[in-house]
Amino acid sequence: MRPQRFDLIAFDWDGTLFDSTALITRSIQAAAEDLGLPRPSEQQASYVIGMGLQAALAHAVPGLDPSRYPEMGQRFRTHYLAAQHELTLFQGTLEMLTALKARHHWLAVATGKSRRGLDEALQTVELRGVFDGTRTADETAGKPNPTMLLELMREFGVEPERTLMIGDTTHDLQLALNAGAASVGVSYGAHDANTFADLSPLHVAHSVPDLHDWLLRHA
Repeated sequence: MRPQRFDLIAFDWDGTLFDSTALITRSIQAAAEDLGLPRPSEQQASYVIGMGLQAALAHAVPGLDPSRYPEMGQRFRTHYLAAQHELTLFQGTLEMLTALKARHHWLAVATGKSRRGLDEALQTVELRGVFDGTRTADETAGKPNPTMLLELMREFGVEPERTLMIGDTTHDLQLALNAGAASVGVSYGAHDANTFADLSPLHVAHSVPDLHDWLLRHA
């Protein structure tokens, strides 16, 4: 059975499937303070979610010398891992993914997380076997560079017009544009949905049930 419109549906992870935006923001802020730097605003810290580490730090803490990026990254991981056990998938996410699998879409993750971080997040029993492919920023390139999505498309032999990228940031939607693919934005993550219009998403979902319903009707 061929899916209605898209063969490959790629999801961002943090802020799209996983309710982690607030913790990532707090961890960036705390890491900056650990290094004696000014505390980034919530807007600065949340904006960089989904980007590769170096690009994210250059934006969130512009006064940080690049030689200290590894130190900042380690402090971020310390704060994040201390509370990671509290995080969960957004309610309704598993049901949505199961429904899409039943329609024979290929499901993938394209994320700014590290490979190690994503693999740790995917260890739960419920997620085993759900995703057919994954790409991370540290093994390809950070968003909005299209490399991770282009690699997934090549892996499954899917054309850009049969590919859909779903994410909560302008980085995700620009990634889709750069790869020649369609996109859907979600408004419950890191970026203000008012910033999505110029990137031409097919839809902006305001909850997981909204996203679920749209995908079953249009994907």
